[in-house]
Amino acid sequence: MQFNALFLIALASFATALPEPIAVDGNTADAVAPRWGSYPSWGGSSGGSTGGSWWGGSTGGSTGGSSDASSGSSSGGSSSAAACNSYTVITTRGTGEAQGPSAGFRTMNSQLTSSTSGGKLYNTVYPAGFSQNSAQGTQDIVNKVTTTLRSNPNECFILQGYSQGGAATTNALPKLTGSAFDAVKGVFIIGNPLHKRGLDCNVDSNGGTTTKNVQGISAGLGSGIPQNWVSKTMDVCAFGDGVCDTTNGRGINGPHLSYGSDRNVQQMGLTFMKKQLGR
Repeated sequence: MQFNALFLIALASFATALPEPIAVDGNTADAVAPRWGSYPSWGGSSGGSTGGSWWGGSTGGSTGGSSDASSGSSSGGSSSAAACNSYTVITTRGTGEAQGPSAGFRTMNSQLTSSTSGGKLYNTVYPAGFSQNSAQGTQDIVNKVTTTLRSNPNECFILQGYSQGGAATTNALPKLTGSAFDAVKGVFIIGNPLHKRGLDCNVDSNGGTTTKNVQGISAGLGSGIPQNWVSKTMDVCAFGDGVCDTTNGRGINGPHLSYGSDRNVQQMGLTFMKKQLGR
């Protein structure tokens, strides 16, 4: 009961208005602030850290199923050997977000599919409920990759996860092996409760290292990003986001709800995905 009350207070404080449309790569797209996508646990105290930029600087779909959507260059992560002419972005939403696209990725995905041909968007089908049981989401991610590859062995994938969706995505990675591992070109996670300290894929919302060595609220319950996935993953944790940074934040707060309207995060995501797709 206490969580529900605190959660509603957080929503009232941080989601009272939609942000103005933001420009990414010189284009404008609507960015919807994540109103939910949160995690019902609390922890952390205070502290801080500093660091440089891993990303190299910053500037500033449909419901459960797929929808269809030219090129550019970018940086971050490990790119595939050949360009992906056909790709699917699998987005897994956060707690309380309605079935469909997550608010945390709308701008970057709109820009990606409008500028990079051959793209489809798939929204992971799972409850995203307050129980935090994301096993159905994990299995849906795995099923989407493996079943698609049976009919189109050359398909490429980008995985995205926000908050509870980040946990579902993280837990799917060890299950994607062999050709499925090769087909997934990049993983972009925001506000991950399974954020593990010390991984090279950890960046803050500016592409820096202030949250490289912090722990997520559920980091003790899982192994985090597997080592063989680190080179093609970007695990973004805003400084003070109490879901992924329990050193400097506590639970559901402004930083945890900021990703969808953060120009830096949207640009990082777009840049990262294009590079990973070889486009």
